[in-house]
Amino acid sequence: MGAAVRYNGRSPNRKTTLQHVRHEIVSDASEQLILVDSNDNQVGVMDKQSCHNGEGVLHRAFSLFVFNPAGELLLQQRAAGKRLWPKFWSNSCCSHPRQGEQMPIAVERRCREELGFTLVPRFVYKFEYHASYLQAGSEHELCSVFSGHFDGQPHINSSEIQAWRWCPVDELNGLLESRAENFTPWFKLEWQRLSTEFAHVLPTK
Repeated sequence: MGAAVRYNGRSPNRKTTLQHVRHEIVSDASEQLILVDSNDNQVGVMDKQSCHNGEGVLHRAFSLFVFNPAGELLLQQRAAGKRLWPKFWSNSCCSHPRQGEQMPIAVERRCREELGFTLVPRFVYKFEYHASYLQAGSEHELCSVFSGHFDGQPHINSSEIQAWRWCPVDELNGLLESRAENFTPWFKLEWQRLSTEFAHVLPTK
């Protein structure tokens, strides 16, 4: 879903006006990630750059799905400067907890850093996945999936996000069928389970 893709005749980021954009560096390649085993026991730490080299090293992560009162999901397009899956569309927010940081606190922090608002995250489930992006590196994460609700417009951080939009669930399902290649692999895996096995957490209009 690159720059040429349009929704209802409008650019995906048409709502993103100057007052809704800021630029703030909130992470870098030297950031220390928490290495874990498949049971989520910490086994060490490693810088983000090294964690994503080659086939990747299993580390702790999270994904957040933010819904508005209309039942729409907040999608983000990853910034062009991202090492892995730049300009791909994905769920509302995803990142990694820091050493000693409880997961819900990490989710709240990153939501504020990327999207400019806070919410109360609700844990849904946890899963392990592996995906490689061309020759640039790989994600190998034990990822905790959270949902949350927000009634407003994000104040996006352009160092992390290129564009955003609220997307109705029915439209999202159609896009994932017709343009699956434009979405990040973790988002597709997570949404498949959220919309079936955990559909009870999804809001209704």
